[in-house]
Amino acid sequence: MKKMLLFISAFILLFAFFTTGIYAKSDPTSVANNKFGIHITNEKDLVEAARLVNSSGGDWGYVTFVITEAERDHNRWQQIFDQMRKLHLIPVVRIATKANGDNWEIPKQEEIGNWIAFLNSLNWVTQNRYVIIGNEPNHAKEWGGEIDPAAYATYLAAFANALHQASADFYVLPAGLDASATATGKTMDEATFIKRMIVTEANLFDNLDGWVSHSYPNPDFAGKVTDTGRGSVWTFDWELNYLKSLEIYKDLPVFITETGWSNQKVNQEEIGSFYDYAFKNVWNDKRVIAVTPFILNYPNEPFSEFSWKKGDGSLYPYFEVYKDIPKVSGEPQQIKSGQILGALAQPVAFSESDFVGLIVAKNTGQSIWSAGSVNIVGDNGELLFRNTLFFDVEPPKTGLIIFRATPVQKTGIFIKSIYLADSSGKRITNSFPIEALIVKANKMQIDSFFAKISSYLRNTLSTVRF
Repeated sequence: MKKMLLFISAFILLFAFFTTGIYAKSDPTSVANNKFGIHITNEKDLVEAARLVNSSGGDWGYVTFVITEAERDHNRWQQIFDQMRKLHLIPVVRIATKANGDNWEIPKQEEIGNWIAFLNSLNWVTQNRYVIIGNEPNHAKEWGGEIDPAAYATYLAAFANALHQASADFYVLPAGLDASATATGKTMDEATFIKRMIVTEANLFDNLDGWVSHSYPNPDFAGKVTDTGRGSVWTFDWELNYLKSLEIYKDLPVFITETGWSNQKVNQEEIGSFYDYAFKNVWNDKRVIAVTPFILNYPNEPFSEFSWKKGDGSLYPYFEVYKDIPKVSGEPQQIKSGQILGALAQPVAFSESDFVGLIVAKNTGQSIWSAGSVNIVGDNGELLFRNTLFFDVEPPKTGLIIFRATPVQKTGIFIKSIYLADSSGKRITNSFPIEALIVKANKMQIDSFFAKISSYLRNTLSTVRF
C-alpha cells in the first residue's frame, strides 16, 4: 500500500509539473565500427580505456580482457558489463583456466558447462558476445607444459559447439597464436600447429565466427611498421592466406587482440607514429574488426615493456598519439526490448487539449533507454504525443515515463493502447491500454480547472514526505 501511495504521489506531482507549463548476433561489418581498442587486466582501467578508444570522433571501441575459472562471479562481471555499457565499450572476453606455477592448466571438457552457465547468465553489452577460447596454445606454458594441437582442436570444437547451442549470439573466436614461435621443446611453429588442428577436426572452422591474430611487429617486438608478412603488423594477412592454402575459404573477420611495440627497445616517441601508420595503412583492411594493443596498465614485469602506463601513473607519449587518431563512431547492434508493467492517463481530458499520462516500464534489453532513443507510440495513430519526461533506464531496471498527448477523438470514453518503440520505429514492448473521459470545455474553463488543481496539488504535496 505504501508503494502504491508513493506511486500515486509521484504521478500527481509530475501531473502538476506538466500542467503549469514547465517541461522539463550480427555482422560487425554491416554497421559503423570503431575498430580501435585496448587490452586491460583490471576493470579499474575501464574509464581510461574509454578515454583512449572513444576519442577523436570515436565511440563504441573494444576492450579485451581475461576471465579465469576462479573469477566466474556473476555479480562482479555484471557490474563490469554494466559499466562498459555506460562507457560505450564492447567487451572481448578471453577465457582461461588457472595458473599453476609457470604454466596455465589444461582446460577440462567438464568445465565447458560451467563456462556456458556463467557466460549465459550475463546481460552482455552488445548482441554479439565475443568469446576467445584460450591463448597461444602453441606455447607449452599455455597448455599445462605441453604442446598438443589435437587436444586444443578437440576442446575448441566442443566449446564452440556448446556456445552456439546455448545462444546464437555467441561470437566464437579461437585462441590467438604466436606467429613468430619456432619449433622448440616449448613452442611450435604456428603453421604446423594449425595444420595439425585441422587434421584432428576437419570441420573445426564451421563453428568459428572469426579469427584472432597476435600481429606483433617482430623480431623482439621492435619491427618496422612498414614490414609485411608473418611476424609483422600484417601477420593477420599471412594467417588468412595460410588458411586458404589449407582449403579454409570461410570469410573470417579478424580481431587483433594483441599487438604493440616494446617501449624498451623502440623510441617511445616513435611508437605513437607507428600506431598512426598501422591504423591508416594496414589495419584499415576491411577484414579487421578490432585492434586491442597489449596492454594499457601493466608497469611491472613481465609486461612492463608493453604497458601504456608507467609505474608512477603517468602515461607514455603514444597514449596521446593513439587517442588523437581520427576514429569512427561505432553503432553495434544491441538487443532492445522491454515490458510495460503499467500505464494510466488523467481520468478526465478536455477535447482538443493535451492530457498527461504515465508509463512504468522495465528495460529487458541491452541498450540504455534515454530520451530520443525510445519513443511512445499509440496504436492506429490515434494519439499525438507532444512531450515526454524521460530519465535514463538501464537494463534490467524499471523506469517512469511521463508524457503529454492529444487524442484525435473529440468526446466520450477514450480507450487506446500504447507501446514503446526504438528510434527507428521498431516496437520494443508490449501494448498497454490507457483510458480517459474526454469532455468539451472552453479555454477559460480549462485554465481555471488546471489552476485550481495545480494549487491544490502543490498545497497537498507540500505536506507529503517521501
